[in-house]
Parts: sequence; structure tokens; C-alpha cells
Amino acid sequence: MTAVMGARLLPAAPISNLDAYVSAGGGRGLDAARRLGPAAITEHLLAAGLRGRGGAGFPTGRKWAAVQAYESSVVPATVVVNAAEGEPGSFKDRSLLRQNPYGVLEGALIAAFAVEADRVVVALKQSFAEETRRVRGVIDELRGAGWVDGVEVIAFEGPHEYLYGEETALLEAIDGRPPFPRVAPPYRHGVEEVEEEDDTGKIVEFVMASPGGESVAPPTLVDNVETIANVPLILAEGPAWFRAVGTDESPGTIVCTVTGATRRHGVGEVPMGTPLRRAIEEIGGGARPGRRIVAAMSGVANPIVPEELLDTPLSYEAMEAIGSGLGAAGFIVFDDTTDFTAVAHAVSKFLAVESCGQCTPCKQDGLAVVKLLDRIRNSDASDGDLAAVDDRLRTITDGARCFLAYQQQRVIASIVERFGDDFRAHVSDDAPPVEPVLIAAISDLRDGVAALDERQRSKQPDWTFDPVNSGKAPVERLGGAAHPYGPPLIPPLVVEESTDTPPHPPVPGAR
Repeated sequence: MTAVMGARLLPAAPISNLDAYVSAGGGRGLDAARRLGPAAITEHLLAAGLRGRGGAGFPTGRKWAAVQAYESSVVPATVVVNAAEGEPGSFKDRSLLRQNPYGVLEGALIAAFAVEADRVVVALKQSFAEETRRVRGVIDELRGAGWVDGVEVIAFEGPHEYLYGEETALLEAIDGRPPFPRVAPPYRHGVEEVEEEDDTGKIVEFVMASPGGESVAPPTLVDNVETIANVPLILAEGPAWFRAVGTDESPGTIVCTVTGATRRHGVGEVPMGTPLRRAIEEIGGGARPGRRIVAAMSGVANPIVPEELLDTPLSYEAMEAIGSGLGAAGFIVFDDTTDFTAVAHAVSKFLAVESCGQCTPCKQDGLAVVKLLDRIRNSDASDGDLAAVDDRLRTITDGARCFLAYQQQRVIASIVERFGDDFRAHVSDDAPPVEPVLIAAISDLRDGVAALDERQRSKQPDWTFDPVNSGKAPVERLGGAAHPYGPPLIPPLVVEESTDTPPHPPVPGAR
């Protein structure tokens, strides 16, 4: 880790064991939760103003209240911790799991108590060996100390795909299917699926959760690692303490990642409202010697922030006001050596490859944009190609069921608008071809250096690493396969029409 400014969540050194966590004040949030009860817990979160730290910034208390309202009278809810970090530029969730997994698990247990869940699933990626090992070790410690009585806690290892981090796609993966986003939110279509069969044994209906306990189907609560780690502190210290830093609309702290064209790379915690430029300087050390920072970008989900707007406060409202977004606060920094035609091409390629293809415009228009930007980067394009990029971006979101197509549309349009001179120079042959750059998830971050996932260079649009792309979208290639990523963690419940179902059994061998 690098800089820690007013740290609440991110300790300077890893917490080594449960005793050390308790000595530092751990466990007080769970104790407070048991005194308060479910309704008061949600009221505390609403009063604190905690917003989701996974990117969208949705009020956490409202999300928990929705799950409580849609509870099943028969089957308990499930809590899922979204630890499937894969946003380019972000390493904050993995840092929290390495430094203080105890706070994350305590927050998840509080969530389980609040929504009356009997199961917690920490959804990681198969490639997160260090984080998975830490989480499983902590689960064993908490179980041995009696913290998890009545709650089954499981560490699930899912696929590497970018879309696995989208909350509904994450539930699909836990259910043994490819990570293709759903239409219904988790409080309606949870990880615990319920199917109704008629008297012949034929499945006749998929059951959705309903308000007031009217449905057998239970909801699922999905929260990001950083979001859930804030919960124990809010309950232990109170909403006013949480609001003592930050802004009225974005209270608390934010854990930022800074990579790219800076003196060093790192993860640090800053108060909400801290200027982006200051975060880059404190965490990343500022510009490299002799260079000037000209832009920063929060992953590939938010429009680029040019130099003249780098003093914008890090808050949801301020970043939105400049036409961008805070996202997961994983900032990729660019300096005055950057050719932004290469950046636009790299962002577009990442998103087009990672598109699942359920929505045809997202996949096909995305791949078309990649080809056009590749020609521009190679100085082998015309004004018509630049106009064609704009045309494709207008239609790419048609019928979109998740945000990925909007990312392609907003981020690429912002780069072309802010750095149009680079594009015009390549179209007019005034600039030579520029080498491609890599935009990818961070595979590791140590000693001030972020290592990017080099596998992204050879990943095909069909999600294979074959020498030649099959031409099939992932939904075509994997959609008909029976559990291509392994069996479902939680098998569906099958009930007779209008028949109650007993609570689900534990998952055999779960950890």
C-alpha cells in the first residue's frame, strides 16, 4: 500500500489474526447490531448515508431495506459479498481483503443478521489465490470463535471474466451458469432460485421474490467489499461519526487506486471530497520527472477527466457534475506523452472483448468501433472512419440489459471529444502510427508497481484464448452448455405449485 490519509478501513499493515482485530476494536459493530435489531441497523445505514463503493453509489440502507421488504416467509435470504474485482485501474477490494478481511466478514455477518440470512457467500475469482486463502482462514477463525453460529459462510471462486463483477452476472456464476447479466435485480431474482413444477414434474414457472413475504422465493443482498467493510464501523461508532468526514451527499472515506503515468502506483484511503489531483499526488506521487499529467480515468466505466478538471472533489455529486463519475475510484493516470488514439482503442477493445453478446448491438457495434479505432491508431483512416465511430456509439446501447454498452459509449466519446487533436492528426496523416497499449485488470500491486493482466492481450471476443476467434459471441458459445464453469453452488429449489418449501439444507463441504 502507499498513502493512508485519515484511514478507517485500510490499515497500514495486515491484521494477522482475530485477537489483533478485536484488540483494535473489531467485533463491536456485530455486538451493536445484535442490540439494535434488523430495522434499526438499516436506519443507522440510512442516517449515515453510506453509498455503495462498487461504482454505482446506490444508498446502502435503501438496498438493505428492499431485501428486507422482499423477504420470503419460508426460505431465508442470502448475503453475497462481491469480491470479484476486475475494473481496470482498481485494486482496492483486493487490498482490503489482504489487509483486513476481518472487517469485511464482520460486515457480512451484520448484513446476514439484518436481512435474516442464513448464508454468506464471499464471491472471489479463481485467480485470487492470496485473497481466497486469507478469507478461508478468517472464516475458520470466526467459526472457531463462535462468531458465525447459525450462518453458513462460503468462499466461492468464480471465473475471470469482467462481467462476473456485475452483481446479477455474479449470481449467475454462483448458480453454475456463465456470468451473463440478468434483467431482474438480486432482491427479486436471488441466488437461491425457486422453480415450480406441476403434478407431472414439469417446471411451469420460475418464482420471483415479492414484497411482504408473498413468495416462496427469497431475495439476495449483494454488496461490494469496501461497502460492507464500512458497516461495522458505522454501527460501532454511529452515523454522526461516519459523517464527520466527506460531504453531505458522499459521506465517509473512499479507498482509491492510482496507476499509470505516476511516480508510483498504490492504494490509499482519503476523505470523500478530496480533490482528485491531491489523491493522485498523495497516493501516486504525482507526475513522473519532467512530465505533466493531462488526464485521469476511473476505470473503463466513466468518462475521462482532463487536466483542467483534476481539482474536482472525489464525491459522487462532484464527479457527476463534470460529466464523469467516481466509479470504483481506480484512477488510470495519463501524462503528456500519451497518444489518446491508442487509449481509446485499448478501452474499446477491452469492453468489446468482455461483452457477453446477449445484446447484439453491444457486441457487434463494439467490435466495429474497435476496428475503426485501430485504423485511426495506425494512421490508416479517413474522416469517414471518425464519423463512423460516432454513428456506432449512438446505437451501441440499443436494448442493453447492463451498463457495459453505456461504458463504451460514454468513455470513448469523452476521449474523442477531449483529445480530438490526436484523432484528427492520425486521420490527416500528420501523426505516425502509434503502438497499441494495454488496458486490463490489475493482476497484482506490490512495491509501488501495478502488474496488468497480460492475458487480456490474447483474449478473443468469444472469451477463449485460441489463436483464432470462433466468430461466436460468448452467449452463443456457452449459453447452451450445462454448467460450463462447474456445478451450481446452491442448487435450485423445486416446489409443487402453491406449496410451501422447508428451509434449504447447508451446502456439503462448504467453507
